[in-house]
Amino acid sequence: MSNSMISDMKDKKVLIVGMGKSGKAAAQAMVKLGADVCVQDSKKEEEVDPQLRDFLKDRNIKCYWNDQPKDMSVFDMLILSPGVPPRLDFIDEAKKHGAEIIGELEIAYRVGKGNYVAITGTNGKTTTTTLVGEIYKAAGKKTYVVGNIGVAVISKALSAEEDSWLITETSSFQLETIKDFCPEISAVLNLTPDHMDRHQTMEKYADAKAQIFKNQNKNQYCIINYDDEECFKLAEKCSASVVPFSRKHELDFGAYVHDDIIIVRDKEKAVEICRADELQIPGAHNLENALAACAIAYFGGIDPEVISKVLKEFRGVEHRIELCNEIDGVRFVNDSKGTNPDAAVKAIEAIKKDIILIAGGYDKDSSFDDFVKAFDGRVKALLLMGKTATKIKDAAEKVGFTKSIILKDMEACVREAYRIAEPGDTVLLSPACASWDMYTSFEQRGNHFKSCVRALER
Repeated sequence: MSNSMISDMKDKKVLIVGMGKSGKAAAQAMVKLGADVCVQDSKKEEEVDPQLRDFLKDRNIKCYWNDQPKDMSVFDMLILSPGVPPRLDFIDEAKKHGAEIIGELEIAYRVGKGNYVAITGTNGKTTTTTLVGEIYKAAGKKTYVVGNIGVAVISKALSAEEDSWLITETSSFQLETIKDFCPEISAVLNLTPDHMDRHQTMEKYADAKAQIFKNQNKNQYCIINYDDEECFKLAEKCSASVVPFSRKHELDFGAYVHDDIIIVRDKEKAVEICRADELQIPGAHNLENALAACAIAYFGGIDPEVISKVLKEFRGVEHRIELCNEIDGVRFVNDSKGTNPDAAVKAIEAIKKDIILIAGGYDKDSSFDDFVKAFDGRVKALLLMGKTATKIKDAAEKVGFTKSIILKDMEACVREAYRIAEPGDTVLLSPACASWDMYTSFEQRGNHFKSCVRALER
C-alpha cells in the first residue's frame, strides 16, 4: 500500500456512486482511510439494506438516495460501482470541475498491496478465476479470489500483503474505469457480443476488455485465446509477453492440446500437465478455461504437478452447468450463469441432446439468431420467461423451431419441464440473458431454479 496514497485520501471529498457490494466496500475503505465520504444510489431510501443505512448513518455520511448532489464542483474523486454507466450527466459535471472518475478496482489497486492476476472475457471468467484461485491456494500462496466473482477487490486489498495474490475476475464495466491498474498476469478468454445496451458496438466492448493489459510491460504476461480471432487481434495492442492458448492448434509457445494431453510450452521445454479427459468440468469451453488457467499458473511460477492435481479435482462453480438434481431419470442442470447467448450455446453443446431448455430474461440488446441455430436437434422444447421471451420465440420460429411456450415465471417453467420430460432428458436452465428483469442477480435466479426443482420431490 502506498503511504502517499493513503495520506492523499485523508480529507479528500469522495462521492461513491452505486451502493452494491463494491460501493459498500469502497465506502468502508474510504472511511477507514480518512476520506470525507458521500454516497449516491438510484434506489429510494426504503429500498436500501437497513444494515447499510445504519453503517452510513453512524458515520454521518451524506446519502443521496434516488437523488444527486446539486453541486458537483465540491468533489475531488468519484468512485463508480461497475453497474454505473460512466457517462451520466452528473458524473460528466464532476469531471468538468476536475474530479477524478475511477472505479472500485482502480482505487483498490492504488491503496492496497499484493500482486494481481486479472481475468476477463465474455464467458468463462468465473470458472477460470475460481480454478486459478484453487491452483494458487494449493501452491501455498496467500490468495484472495475477488472482483466480478462477487467479492469486492477493495474488501481484500487493504489486508493483502506484499506477497499476496489477488486473483481477480474483471468485467468490461470494471475495466472501463481503470487508469493505473496493472496486473502481473492478465488473461482475455474470448470475445463475443455482450452488454451492447451499454457499449453500443463490438469495437467499444473490445476496447474496454483491452484495458486489462494497457499498463503492462514486457516483463509481465498476457494470456490470450489463439482460437478466437477477434480476441487474439487484441494482442496487437499488448506490450506484455503474449502467451496464447489453443484447444485446436499445436503451438510453439503457450498452452495447447496434443493427443488429448494438455501441454504448456515455454521457450525451453514442453511440459505435460494432464489428460484432457481427466478434467471434471464438461464441454469444449471448459477445456479452454483449463488451458487458460494452466498458462496463467505456469507462467506465474506454479509447479506443474500442483496445476495437474487441481485440474483433476476441480468440479466447477455453482450456477455454471451445475447438475443439481435427478428425478425419475430426468437430470436438472442449473446454468443461470449463462447470461448471454454465447454462454448458453456452450451449455447446450456441453449437454449435447435431449434438452428441455428454460431461457429468457433481461434484454441486453442481444441477437438470439445464433443461439436458436445451436438447438440443431439437441433441444426438444423451449420454455420461455421474462422480457425477452417473445423475442427468443420469434427468433426460434424463423429457423423452423416451433416447440416454444411462454410461461409466467420460473416455477411454471420448471413444472412444465418436468411434466413433458422423459427419462434420459435434461432440463437445462440457461437463460442467454441477464436476470435483472425478475431477479437481483444470476445467483438468485439459479437458487430459485434449484428450489423449484426441490419442490418437485415433495
